[in-house]
This record gives sequence, structure tokens and C-alpha cells, in this order.
Amino acid sequence: MDRPVSASVPIAFAGYLDGDAPAKDLIQACVHCGFCLPTCPTYAVLGVEMDSPRGRIRLMKNAWEGRISPAAPAFEEHVFGCLDCRACETACPSGVHFGKLVEAARSQVERSRPRPALERLVRWIAFDQILPHHRRLAAMTRLAALARSLGAAAVLRVLGRAVPLGRRLADMLELLPDRVSSQRPPAVTAATGVRRGRVALFEGCVMRSAFGATNAATARVLARNGFEVVVPEAQTCCGALHVHAGEREGGRDLAKRNIAALEGLEVDAIVVNAAGCGANLKEYGWLFKDDPAWAERAERFALKVKDATELLGDSGLAAAPGRIDATVAYDEPCHLLHGQGVSAQPKALLAAIPGLRVVPLKEADWCCGSAGIYNVTHPDLSRELLDRKMAHVAAAGADLLVTANPGCLMQLRAGARSAGLRTEVVHLVDLLDRAYAAGE
Repeated sequence: MDRPVSASVPIAFAGYLDGDAPAKDLIQACVHCGFCLPTCPTYAVLGVEMDSPRGRIRLMKNAWEGRISPAAPAFEEHVFGCLDCRACETACPSGVHFGKLVEAARSQVERSRPRPALERLVRWIAFDQILPHHRRLAAMTRLAALARSLGAAAVLRVLGRAVPLGRRLADMLELLPDRVSSQRPPAVTAATGVRRGRVALFEGCVMRSAFGATNAATARVLARNGFEVVVPEAQTCCGALHVHAGEREGGRDLAKRNIAALEGLEVDAIVVNAAGCGANLKEYGWLFKDDPAWAERAERFALKVKDATELLGDSGLAAAPGRIDATVAYDEPCHLLHGQGVSAQPKALLAAIPGLRVVPLKEADWCCGSAGIYNVTHPDLSRELLDRKMAHVAAAGADLLVTANPGCLMQLRAGARSAGLRTEVVHLVDLLDRAYAAGE
């Protein structure tokens, strides 16, 4: 059902509402060459120009020219239909920052028209009452994991034959990992051997609440390689899901809390092991570009952010991992490859593990369909992309499928279970930690 148009924003509204609008200079950088089209998953599946980066940029330009309102249903459909995977950025010869454009456009949609009361309630609960609160998110995750272990997903699928929401909830339960952990690393983990630096570990919200064991593994791996690791208590959710969903002010509020909590630390880097979080943290400067009070602080903060694989790959491993005899395929997280330009370093880390045989994975640079909360808001298209990915994983025949982002981990594990594959999906840092344990 279409959302009602706000009385204060007529359907013929020319242009946008505020400084969060898609930047004209970024729009004008697009020369409409079409190099992005073959790399865009939604265009590949749907075959619709308006569901390509070029088409969406045309829509944004039309809004500046008064040809369409950001309140128009068609504008919302195509802008929110984007995965925000940023594959188009890697392909673009003009260097168009499409992620910044589409996230800005979504913020204008949210400002232009009120969502129905139920949607507003769901968003308020998710974005304001759960994601920024670690204990609440951890409790909800444990409860959902328990429900899944008791067969709730099967029950919901039966109910879904009559009530579509049942199938949606079942799909969400299937995304949960088999084991959830909110284990936290020590406040300080001393460096082993020659000290090469001091870093702060950014725990994130989903990582801290469901993949705490991976955070602990990250601290151990960094320490083994000469980095003292501190884990600040005051940090919170990075705000990536808020920004992706057009909830820009909520994202800024969380960013301010993180900047205030971490900017005074005497560390060489702020290390993150979730690709989506890292891409957002590195763009805090852009998020505050029009705020004189925060712009410089945000930019300084962003320059310190490093993905764990980026730091380890650039620094080189100081400690040799133990042997793991297995075949492995690497699926590149979109916001690590396209959002941060980090690709060679994770592959170098895999190559450094004795016994591993890396096999090619077709379309390893394509989105798996997770894309933040895309698998919740657009389950059918997400599933189609996941099935495509699983066909390539099956063809690769690897023992291990490696990635480096929690959303990807959950999506790929659910896909492997559904496809009946025995391939284990593992975070790269967990694999490194496993290799170090094997060498002891």
C-alpha cells in the first residue's frame, strides 16, 4: 500500500527538503556510460533501467529538476529497491559515489512522507530501542535462537500459508547462527612479542550481540601479531543500518556517541571486523560534512578506522599461523570490497595459512542478498540472489566459504543449510584464530 503524502510536501514538490539531499556534484559526475549495468544485481535480475545505478541517478536528478517528488511512490520503490552494495562504484570510470547518493535519497523519502503507524512503530523499536542497546539486542538474539532451536521456524512456515507475516518471521529466524555469543574480549589484551602498535576494537551491535566469539578471536589474532588491543566500554552501534534505511539523524546521534567515546584514545587505529560497520565508520566525515561543530572531529575519527583484515594484511603477519588442510573459497563482502576498496589484504591472509587451497568462486564480488536489512525488507529478491550465490558455492566445491561481515555470514549460512551444502561458512578472523590454535 502506498504511503500517504505529507500535507506539507505536495506531490509536485520541486527538489529536496534539506542539505541531506543527494549532492548535485556527485550526480553530475555520472556520464551515463552504462559500465555499472552489468555489475548491478538488481538490474541483472529485474532488467529495469530505473533499477540500475544509472536509472536511479536519473531519478535523483529529476527530483532536483522538479520532475518528480521524493514523496512519489515510484521514487521510493526504486531508491529503496537498491541493495546499496556499491558494486557500481568499483565499475564506474567517473568515480561516482553512488552509496552516498542513494543513502541521501532515502533520507529525503523518509522526510517527505510519513510511514504507516505500524511501520513507524517497528522502526522505532528496531532503530531506537534495540540496535543501540547491547543488552536488549543480545537478549532478543538469544531468545530468537532458542525459538529457532525449538522448531519455531517450521511452525511459522505453516502459519505463513494463511498469514504472510509467518513466512517472513520464519525467514528471519533461519538467518540466526547456530550458536550465538555475546562474549566480550578483555578490556585490554596485551601484545605478544614485539609491540607493533595499540588499537581499539570496535565491537559493533550485531557482532557484540551474536558474534561475540569472533570479536574475542579478533583481539587474540591482533595480539598474536604484536598489537595491544583495548575494548572501550562506551562505544555503541555504528549507525550503518540507520543511514542505509534513511534514518540519518539516528545515525548521526550514534556517530556522535562513538566519536566522543573513542576520539580521545591514544591508539594507532580503530579496528572493526564487520565490513558494513567499517564502511560507515569511514564515512563519518561525510555524514557531518555540513556540521561545523562535528565535521573535523568526524573526519579525524574516520581516518583512524581500519578493517581487521586490512590492518593485518598491510602490516603483515608477525606470527606464522598453523596448518589447516582444506579447500576454501572467499566471498568478498560488498562493503569491504566496494565500500572500502579492501580486497588484496584478505586474500593475502588466506594465502599465509599453510595447507589452505584457495579455489575460485564465480561472482565472488556480487552481493549475497543480505545487504543490511534488505533480506528482511525485500525477501524475494534477496532469496533469488542468495540462490544464485549458492549455485556458485556448490560449483566451487570448497570445504570452507570465508567472508568478513556478520550479515553475509548469516545469509550465506542460511543459504548453505537450505541448499543442503556441507560447506562451512566462517569469518576470516575466526579462520586465522583457528590456524593459530592449530599451530600450538
